[in-house]
Amino acid sequence: MLLLVLRLWRLSRQDMPTMLLLVQYVSPLGLLSALLIALVWAFPLVVLVLAVLGRLLQVSAPDRFDPERSLLAYGTVRTPGWVLVAAIVLAALTWQLRFLPLLLMLAGWLLALRTRLRHPDRPRRILVTTVVLPVVAAAASYAWLAPAVPGAVGEGELATALLLVVPPLGAVVLTGPVPRPVAPALTRALAYAVAAVVPLVMGVVFLRVPLLPAVAVEVGPEAGPVREVVRGEAVTVTDRMTIVLDGRGEVRFLPNDHVRGQLLCPDPGRIPVSRVDVYGWHVEETALDWMIPRQAVGRPDPRCLGRVPTVDPADASAPSSPGPAASSGPPPRAR
Repeated sequence: MLLLVLRLWRLSRQDMPTMLLLVQYVSPLGLLSALLIALVWAFPLVVLVLAVLGRLLQVSAPDRFDPERSLLAYGTVRTPGWVLVAAIVLAALTWQLRFLPLLLMLAGWLLALRTRLRHPDRPRRILVTTVVLPVVAAAASYAWLAPAVPGAVGEGELATALLLVVPPLGAVVLTGPVPRPVAPALTRALAYAVAAVVPLVMGVVFLRVPLLPAVAVEVGPEAGPVREVVRGEAVTVTDRMTIVLDGRGEVRFLPNDHVRGQLLCPDPGRIPVSRVDVYGWHVEETALDWMIPRQAVGRPDPRCLGRVPTVDPADASAPSSPGPAASSGPPPRAR
């Protein structure tokens, strides 16, 4: 709820009357949909990190693992296995490619720690989940991501290079307990860090998500040409007015008699920051981007840039019919 209120407050440019107007017309379902789509990545991150920390505490210091006194221990015990599997699948679909090695590391840690707890009397199974599987997964990850690492270093994207190199190695290193004296303090500090950083990142991401459709409204007299193109976000359309929030944060009340036309401006998509790709898969794209392709965006309409069209759009979009006028030579003489 706090994120929704802050998003409306930012959209209104911190103007209370404008915010109250948006609250009156903006659909709650639209707000929740935007919140869900923008922050779907946060659920598996929180679930997996806290589950790993809880199992690490249980393996390293069993006597300090008390579900009645520790929220971390209580959440670890009460989280069923199907929730963890669903979180891994959701993360595989919604996390960017450069974060998939991190998912591999978290899933490997979780599997190794749960195996140590549930099957302490089966050394072969423990050896497979703590040594063999992490080594095989790290080798496969490096074989797949190897072409992207030099490219990331060459482009100066050290953060991307580290995200591709370090997590597979970490999946091999930390598959067992840590020293008992430091386990409670370490897991508690990391849990507090996650609880402090994740909400902050969620707020920054959600505050940039569009909530209203971007439109371009042509304004002019009924019998005259278009005088102005109002570029902004459509708030609502009443019987007499079309309400638009323009780019300066001002609310425009346009009489419907003067509205000559409206155009829905497509979202050009998020401008990529990284130039690195892995066999054609851009590191900032998710698996859903490949499974559900986005609508192709053509040349931007000048009206979506706030420009008054010099040619009537209907005439401009009409195809030219081929005929004798297209030839460069003179017309044939009639006999």
